[in-house]
Amino acid sequence: MDHFSYKNGELYAEDLPLAKIAEEVGTPFYCYSTATLERHYKVFSGAFEGVNSLVCYAVKANSNLAVIKTLARLGAGADVVSEGELRRALEAGIPPSKIVFSGVGKRPWEMEFGLNVGIHQFNVESEPEAKVLSEVATRMGKTAKIAFRVNPDVDAKTHAKISTGKAENKFGVPWQDVSRIYADAAKLPGIEIQGVDVHIGSQLTDLEPFDNAFQRVRELVLQLRREGHNITQVDLGGGLGIPYDGTIPPTPTSYGNVALNAMGNMGVQLIFEPGRLIVGNAGVLVSEVIYVKEGAERKFVILDAAMNDLIRPAMYDGYHHIDTIKEPSADTVIEPADVVGPVCETGDTFAKARDLPRVDPGDLVAFRSAGAYGAVMASTYNTRPLVPEVLVNGDQYAIVRERPSLEAILDLDTVPSWLDDD
Repeated sequence: MDHFSYKNGELYAEDLPLAKIAEEVGTPFYCYSTATLERHYKVFSGAFEGVNSLVCYAVKANSNLAVIKTLARLGAGADVVSEGELRRALEAGIPPSKIVFSGVGKRPWEMEFGLNVGIHQFNVESEPEAKVLSEVATRMGKTAKIAFRVNPDVDAKTHAKISTGKAENKFGVPWQDVSRIYADAAKLPGIEIQGVDVHIGSQLTDLEPFDNAFQRVRELVLQLRREGHNITQVDLGGGLGIPYDGTIPPTPTSYGNVALNAMGNMGVQLIFEPGRLIVGNAGVLVSEVIYVKEGAERKFVILDAAMNDLIRPAMYDGYHHIDTIKEPSADTVIEPADVVGPVCETGDTFAKARDLPRVDPGDLVAFRSAGAYGAVMASTYNTRPLVPEVLVNGDQYAIVRERPSLEAILDLDTVPSWLDDD
């Protein structure tokens, strides 16, 4: 459920018409709903009510400070993958004791920053990383609390580019080497082993891969305890999908039942890293129709939003439902069209032969389920400014990231002295 719906013949975000925001902010722009963010967090965290658990929002899904702060006020922790994301989480008010640091390529200075602020846990992805973290912690006179991310070699049955739990993926340490790796790490100075971490992929719509992975983790925890390791934390990652194309994924409650069936009696703190599930349906991308072009074989609806604003369709063949801001009437003509942007790439295509209400130049459309991996993956390709982000709360809104001017973009470049004509 989200809080974008038709009222009085037009699409609203909570109690505000999106057309009104478009008139004042300009298009394209991202719009996030506070009520949806809050509801999704509460539904997910509620699946583990009464359980020793920590819900760490995956900042990479949407790193806007206003979004993170909205979740921080509800008690969320954070899963971060860079010093920049760690600083965002802290700036938004998330205590370091609720932050886990993931990612395969942590640099020594990032480790140092995490140790200085006192984060909850480093999710270590390789033996070389463990050795570098040991060196950094020892030099600083600190102890790094870690969990190794274990690759369970489980097929998540999701898109190849967002599958992370198979043996061929770059993430985690090999399942078959876990005993030796933990034994070697236990000898490293400045390292305290406290947990096990697993994350098999993103946008999963089937519980079976989760069940397979979690049961493997359960067996692993029991094995590691027999081998003398004090395992008190189990990070089960994230990855539960959202209904982009109408496919209804499992509910957080069903997911929670699978997790608790495997790990509920293990005497550990369970850590979860939902991202897309929290923010995906809490955001839309609003765009204006520039032209409607009749091609030789098909119709093209050309928008002012482009692949640099929303890369998922081009990168992942991602589907986003497209709504017109004006509510279609019963006699509105529906016809197929390719929905494209103005970037000079054939890949700048949002949808092919999509059945849509007939639109004209100046009409507005909204890409649904755009709150995750939308603005956060945007670029200035073709020297197009990053689009603004807006947060709605009831009948009020705020611009939570401004649209930069072209002058500001140009000012980021520096011409060397030998090219200076002055």
